[in-house]
Amino acid sequence: MIDLSPVEIDGHTFLAVSVLLPKTTLLAVTSDKGYIMCGALDVGLLNEKLKDRKIIAGRAVGVRTIDQLLNAPLESVTWEAEEIGIHQGMVGKEALMKMI
Repeated sequence: MIDLSPVEIDGHTFLAVSVLLPKTTLLAVTSDKGYIMCGALDVGLLNEKLKDRKIIAGRAVGVRTIDQLLNAPLESVTWEAEEIGIHQGMVGKEALMKMI
């Protein structure tokens, strides 16, 4: 099952995506510029193999819900995310506000 729902943060609307899979759930919240995602995100792959795409993204681990993803500190971020002021340890919703 896939669930798409709007999430509002400080008057800005983002899209939350939950994909229910056997034994896991993929979670992401996206803006037009980038996204945050659960531990399934491979930041190393984005930084190294896909660096030409200049993806702005952050990864939070140990989250099981969209609310947890929004409030968790990011475990890792892409180089492009760092360029716009997003850093490891920043809370997910704070990172999203830098992606507007």
